[in-house]
Amino acid sequence: MRSIKQIHKARFAPIADLITYSPLPSANLDQVDPFLFLNHHGPQTYPENNNGLPFGPHPHRGMETVTFIIDGDIMHQDSTGHKSVITAGGVQWMTAGRGLIHSEISSDEFKQHGGNMEILQLWVNLPARFKMTEPYYKGLQKEDIPSVITDNGKVTVNLMSGDYEGQKAAFHSLSGVTINTIEMKEGGKLQLTIPADHNIFFYMIRGKVTVNGTEAEMLQLVDFNNDGDQLDIEAKADSIILFGHAQPFNEPVVAQGPFVMNTEEDIIQAYNDYRMGKFGTWKE
Repeated sequence: MRSIKQIHKARFAPIADLITYSPLPSANLDQVDPFLFLNHHGPQTYPENNNGLPFGPHPHRGMETVTFIIDGDIMHQDSTGHKSVITAGGVQWMTAGRGLIHSEISSDEFKQHGGNMEILQLWVNLPARFKMTEPYYKGLQKEDIPSVITDNGKVTVNLMSGDYEGQKAAFHSLSGVTINTIEMKEGGKLQLTIPADHNIFFYMIRGKVTVNGTEAEMLQLVDFNNDGDQLDIEAKADSIILFGHAQPFNEPVVAQGPFVMNTEEDIIQAYNDYRMGKFGTWKE
C-alpha cells in the first residue's frame, strides 16, 4: 500500500471574474514530475451576455496541455490551423512542442446564453528529446472518449492516455504518461496497481474519498511517496478525480511564462523565436 506524503489544498487565485483554484505548483510542492501545473476554473454560473473565458492568443513551447471540460464549453484555435468547440465531458490534448500560438475562449453560444462552467487544465512536461517536436492538437467530445465501468456501475474510469486493463485510451502520450478521470458514486470502490517508481498525480475535482485510509476532498491534491504499488479508493460521496501517473523524467525544469524548457538559454531562445514569428501566424 503506497503511503501519503502530504495533502495540499488548492489556493484560490481568481483571474478577473473567473473563479480559479491552483493546486500545483504551491508553496510546498513545485511539481509532481512530469506533472507541472494545474488550474481548476469554476465551478461557477455565467449570466447571459458574458465575456466567457479570458485566454486569448498566447504562445507555448516545451510542454503539453490537457484540458478537461466538466461543464460549459471551450473554443480552441491555434496557429497550426486547428479550431474546435469541445463541450461538457470532452477533453483537449495539445502538444506545444517547438511552439505554437493558441487561444482558449468560450463559444459565441455560451457567451450569449451563459450557463454552468467548470474546466481544468493540466500542464505535462515534455522530456528534452521531445521539446522541439511538431505541435499537435486533438479535441474529443465526451462520447468519443473510451471508459471502463466497474463495481456494478459505481465507478467509471475515462481513459485519456496510457493503458488500463488492455483498453486503448483516447490520446497518445509521447512520453508514456497515463491520465484518466475517475467518476465514483457514493460507496464505489476502486483498486489500482501503479508501479512504485511512478509518480502519482491525484487531484479531487469534486466529492470526498478515502485513499489508502486517508480522507481527501474537493480541491485537494494528494502527494504520495514512492514506497508501494497499491491504491485503494472508496467514495464517501459522489466524486470526480483527476488521476495520472508516470515515470519521472528527472530532468532540469526551467519555466517562465508559457514556456517550459531545460535551461535559461532555452527560455531566451523561445522568446526570441516567438518574436521572430517562428510559432506560426495567428489568424482570426
